[in-house]
Amino acid sequence: MAVAPTLRTVVRRSPLGLGVLAGGDALDRPVRWVAVSELEDPTPFLEGGELVLTTGMRLDAGNAASYVERLVGREVAGLGFGVGLGHETIPGELVEAATRAGLPLLEVPRDTPFVAIGKVVSELLAAEQYDELSRAFAAQGRLTRAALRPEGPRAVIDRLARELGGWAVLLDEAGAVRHAAGRGSAGAADDLGPELERLRKITNRGAPASVALSSPREHVIVQPFGARRVRGFLAVGLGRPFTPVAHTVVNAAGSLLTLAAEHGREYLAAERRVRSAVLRLLLAGQVDAGCETLERLGERLPAGPLVAIACAGEREAVLEAAGDEFAAADGDAGGDTGGDRVVLLVPASRADAVAAALGEHGPVGVGDPAGLDDLRTGLDQAGQALAAARRGAVPVMRFADLAGRGLLCLLDSDAAAAFSAALLAPLRKYGSRADLLESLRVYLDCNGHWDAAAQRLGVHRHTLRYRMRRVAELVGRDLDDPAARAELWIALAVAG
Repeated sequence: MAVAPTLRTVVRRSPLGLGVLAGGDALDRPVRWVAVSELEDPTPFLEGGELVLTTGMRLDAGNAASYVERLVGREVAGLGFGVGLGHETIPGELVEAATRAGLPLLEVPRDTPFVAIGKVVSELLAAEQYDELSRAFAAQGRLTRAALRPEGPRAVIDRLARELGGWAVLLDEAGAVRHAAGRGSAGAADDLGPELERLRKITNRGAPASVALSSPREHVIVQPFGARRVRGFLAVGLGRPFTPVAHTVVNAAGSLLTLAAEHGREYLAAERRVRSAVLRLLLAGQVDAGCETLERLGERLPAGPLVAIACAGEREAVLEAAGDEFAAADGDAGGDTGGDRVVLLVPASRADAVAAALGEHGPVGVGDPAGLDDLRTGLDQAGQALAAARRGAVPVMRFADLAGRGLLCLLDSDAAAAFSAALLAPLRKYGSRADLLESLRVYLDCNGHWDAAAQRLGVHRHTLRYRMRRVAELVGRDLDDPAARAELWIALAVAG
């Protein structure tokens, strides 16, 4: 609702010729509408805030006081009395009653039609509404320009706090503060936890919602933003009630934050798809095509020898932790490469720091430095190191630290992979007994010592003996033969 004009503004319109006979101290009351009535009791048809106009056809000395009392009880803005028709002058009893009650009483000359007063009030209301819309549009324009700045959402929060003269806080979907601006913003979000949880529940049911909180000293609005699901929350606080303009500005800021969140995620998803496609090209040996694709998008692979890093942590968390490094979800890259991991290609000088940071999100495997033409080997090495990190429950494993690295590097990777797949196929196909592979791996790692291997597996040594007999039958190898053990060890090492 627009800010209504005051009685003082209406009285000052000289063409109306209105005179103030009582309640001069209350002329700053807002006039929300004009109502013309000759009823002795018009209050059932009023809402409050009206300027009531009458010629006093039903008013006399006996009912003037009760008439004024009813109008005051209805909280009208004032009373305009038209003279020259039913009364040549305003009855003294009415003037006295209005004076006692503090009700503004205006004398309307005979030559001033009531409709002229109605038009003036309508024009003033329209002007206020236009001014309100203009202020809202201007504020939205400034917010939009802020959203286009490099800092994006943070600039919107800064601008919003300045526009409203209060504080504004940007929170992520978990409720953590990402940015705050304005006096009083420090600690403003500390008590919003229950309200955020309420908003999550309401919004998850498909109904857009916001929460308004009020106290004698502060008024707060909290609303979620995001299109398909909640991406975060916007909280705004003022030391006064929110006006319609303020509500409009807050809603505009929420829309801009939603646009930024959704657009940013779509751009990020597209960027990741491109990087995955480039990774496919690099692994297929099409190095020039991969580099050209990146260059067309304004990106380049890091210069110098690259180190392939494979991390098995939660995909989104790992990709976020990777920052500006070249990273792609391996599952998007195609092929039988273990799609539950993220692959990074980083300069050798930064490999240790990146691997350590990623180790906080899941096991990490690090390959040896390699040129662009040998990335397939580097990725295979990272995969083998990752498998070893998983088995050993260590955060980071480097291929250089794996036992037998020298022998494996002498093998043709494709031939070794084919040999490994063929030799281990019977074990993989053996019903649901996937524990045969792990039991064999531990048995070989323990150099055939039954007690040590059984203890590591957490089974009885007789159980382990049975499993190894079954392995020997399935692969057609004698596990007491050192050559057979070597073949099986190589097959397991290549398989990761």
